[in-house]
Amino acid sequence: MTARAQAPMLAGAGAGALARANAPPQTPPAPLVTPPATPPATTLPAPGPGETDETATLPTPSSAAQQLYSAAKGDLLQIRMILKNGRSQSTVGSGFLVGTGNLVLTNYHVVSQMALDPAVYAAEYIDTDGKTGPVELLAVDVLHDLAVVRVDRAGSGFFQVPDTPVRLTQGQYLYSLGNPLDLGFAISEGAYNGVITRSFYDQLIFTGPINSGMSGGPSVTAAGIVAGVNVSKRRDGELVSFLVPVKYAQELLRRVAVQGHPPKNFNPLIGQQLLAHQREMIDRLLAEPLTIKSMGPYRVPVRESQQLRCWGRSNFRLEAEYTADSVSCAMEAAIYVSDTQQTGHVSMTHQYLRSTTMAPLQFAFLASSQFRVDRLGSARDTRLTRPSCTEQFVQTATLPLRAVTCVRAYRKFAGLYNFTLLSASTDDDHASLQSRLDLAGVSYDNGLRATRAFLSALGRVQVKGARAGGRK
Repeated sequence: MTARAQAPMLAGAGAGALARANAPPQTPPAPLVTPPATPPATTLPAPGPGETDETATLPTPSSAAQQLYSAAKGDLLQIRMILKNGRSQSTVGSGFLVGTGNLVLTNYHVVSQMALDPAVYAAEYIDTDGKTGPVELLAVDVLHDLAVVRVDRAGSGFFQVPDTPVRLTQGQYLYSLGNPLDLGFAISEGAYNGVITRSFYDQLIFTGPINSGMSGGPSVTAAGIVAGVNVSKRRDGELVSFLVPVKYAQELLRRVAVQGHPPKNFNPLIGQQLLAHQREMIDRLLAEPLTIKSMGPYRVPVRESQQLRCWGRSNFRLEAEYTADSVSCAMEAAIYVSDTQQTGHVSMTHQYLRSTTMAPLQFAFLASSQFRVDRLGSARDTRLTRPSCTEQFVQTATLPLRAVTCVRAYRKFAGLYNFTLLSASTDDDHASLQSRLDLAGVSYDNGLRATRAFLSALGRVQVKGARAGGRK
C-alpha cells in the first residue's frame, strides 16, 4: 500500500500530521471489529422540515454493529489500483454501492492514479464474496476528495444516500466500514463530534478508528443512512478521524446523473476545480487588509483565520551571538492531487535577526546565509516547470527591501502556478527582517495580487528624528 499522508501545515507547522485513511499505520492495527461500548438507547427531538432524522432511536452499539455489518457486507468493495504493465497492485482503498444501482462512492485519492494517468493505471474491485471486476471512473471532486465509479454489479439497496440533509447530533454513534490494512472487510464504531472548523471545506469529526485501506468506505447511522465517507485521521491523536460530509456526495451523484459520457481525460476537469478553489482561497486571504504585527522595529503582515493559524518562536544563539525571532502562519489543510503533490495552500513566515556584538560584515554574512533562494523544492520535479525567478530592490512606504519572486507552472493543469516571494530588509547593519510567502496552486494574476499585497504591507516603525539603522 502506498502512503496517503497529508501535512495540514506544509510550512512551519505546529500541530501533528493528518494521514489519509489508506496510509500505513503508525501503531499496531486494531482488531477488525472494534470492541463496542454499550450506552443506553437515546431519544432526541424530531427533525426539522426537509431533514432526514437519524437520531430519534439509537440501538446499543454492540447489537447495531453486528446487524449493520451483516446487512451491509454485500455492498462493500475493496478498490485496487493496478499498474497496467505487469498487472501489479499499486494502492488499495474502499468503496460502497449506492442503493440498487451500479454506482460506487469512494475517495478521489483512492482512484487518483487512474484519474491522472489512465494510460498507466487501471482499477478493479473485490467484494466480500471474492468476486472481482473492472472499475470505470465517472466523476471526481478533488476539492472534497470524492469520486464516483461504475462496476458490473448492482447493490442490494442497503447504503442509502438521501436527497435531503442528514441531521446528526454530537455524541451520536456512527459506524465506519471498509477494508483496513488489506486484511479483510470490517466495521468500527465511533461518535460524531461536530464539523471541523480549521479545514477550508467542511469535514465531520469521527471519534473512532479509521485505518489504512478504509478510505472511501461509508460511515453510516444505525439505520444504514450514509452520513459521510471515510477520508483521514490524525496521526498525533487517539481516535481522531475525519469524514467527508454526505452533502458533497449528494452533489457529485447529481452531477453524474446529468453528465452523459464521462471525460476521457480528467486532467482538465481537475485543473478547473483547482482554479475554482484558488479563486476563493485568495479572495478570502485578501478580503480585508492583512493584520500587522510588530517584530522589533519592523511591521509584518499575517493572517489568522479559521483556515490559517500562526505560531511564534524566539531563539537566542549564545555561541553565534545573535537572536532570531520568527512568526509562521499556514493553512492547516491542502488539496490532495497525488501522493507527491498537494496544492491550494498558503503559508507566510517572518524572521527577525539581530545582534549587538557581531561586526557588520559578520552580520551581513549571517543574514545572507539565511536568505536562501534555493529552498524552493527540487528543480527536477516533473510536475512543475523549473523556477523562473526575478530579483529587484524595492522600497515600500517605510522599508527598503531586497525581493526575489519565483514562479513555477503546473505541467498537467494549465493556468496554475506556485509562487514564492522572498524578501530581506536592507536598512540596518545589525538587524534583518526576512519574510517569505508561499502560494501553491494559484492563477498568475492571483499570485501577483497576493505577493504585491504582502510586500507592500512590510514596513518599519518610524521614530521621529531617527534615521534607518537607529542612529541619531
